[in-house]
Amino acid sequence: MTNPLRIDIVSDVMCPWCIIGYRQLAQALDAVGTDHEIHWHPFELNPEMPPEGQNTREHIMEKYGSTPEQSERSRQQMKASAGDLGFDFQWTKDSRMHNTFNTHQLLHWADTQGRKHDLKLALFTAHFTDQRNLSDDAVLADIAAEIGLDRAEAAAVLDDQRFAKDVRSAERFWQQQGISGVPAMVFDRKHLVTGAPGGDNYPRLLSQLVSMTGSSVASPQDYGGACPL
Repeated sequence: MTNPLRIDIVSDVMCPWCIIGYRQLAQALDAVGTDHEIHWHPFELNPEMPPEGQNTREHIMEKYGSTPEQSERSRQQMKASAGDLGFDFQWTKDSRMHNTFNTHQLLHWADTQGRKHDLKLALFTAHFTDQRNLSDDAVLADIAAEIGLDRAEAAAVLDDQRFAKDVRSAERFWQQQGISGVPAMVFDRKHLVTGAPGGDNYPRLLSQLVSMTGSSVASPQDYGGACPL
């Protein structure tokens, strides 16, 4: 009996390509029937983001130097890609980017409860579909409660920052491995894929990976669509 394929995903819930890439992967895993286990890891796209966050359009134009037209076109392309995968982006002119350090701490805690994967997906929906304020600890605690976690304990985790050092350590580890953009997916602790390779590419990629057990580390592959630092 073979071990399940380990998939480590480094991501930030502010990154639209992270949910697109994950949905592509999930679809392919279902199609191929690959036995697998997923491990999520923290990455902050904007570690210096102030608590109040920033308007998404302004942030994208300021950070990447894009015009309003380019920014809008990019969002519509991502919305279409996500829609094809069953995920709903609901950007508005008032959509905001948020600081996610506390979000990663809450995910770290959820991992101790065996619910990290569920919370991660709930946070993607909360941000991109429901436009909820992930800078607000009360909102984060509410989301945890909505998937069945203890709200009071979630609030306490955020209040006392008990997992701050653990999250910082995990972030540093992945940066030291050369991860500078997300999503970054590491298969079987050896093979790195960054960005969102597309639903047509993933089944072939998974089949190759399953057949490559025991091989040396693969060269990093970048399929585009990654959210850089």
